[in-house]
Amino acid sequence: MHILHLNAHREIVEPVWLARAETIHRQLRPQMGDYASTMAGIVADGGEMMVAVEGEAVLGLAVFRTHRNTFAGRTFYVDDLVTDATRRSQGVGRLMLNWLQEEARQRGATRFMLDSGTQRTEAHRFYFREGMVIGCFNFEKSLDPR
Repeated sequence: MHILHLNAHREIVEPVWLARAETIHRQLRPQMGDYASTMAGIVADGGEMMVAVEGEAVLGLAVFRTHRNTFAGRTFYVDDLVTDATRRSQGVGRLMLNWLQEEARQRGATRFMLDSGTQRTEAHRFYFREGMVIGCFNFEKSLDPR
């Protein structure tokens, strides 16, 4: 099992692996429209993606980005972190989380953050086991387009 980084210079450079990741990603985000277009847009906006693979199979993936803000400085933010439902509790999530944290350190981030839906109690247990804490509440409101 190892990690592949799928993009560079705001472009997908591993389209075959991106296509293989779609089924796993939709376990977390089933509402996405056209997958390749959605991910190309996210990457063009500065998002990045990695996959955990074994042989030709994608076992999990993460979408992430680095940014600066006023309260935490250089922050490494994970948009999505998902392990295939059939491969949970087998070390895939830990491998990805460790890779992401090392990537954050290499980029000079002083904060590693992610959001997890309130209903995702299994994920919360995993994050707590991995030493993460609840650092804030995320408030949101849907906006109608004008």
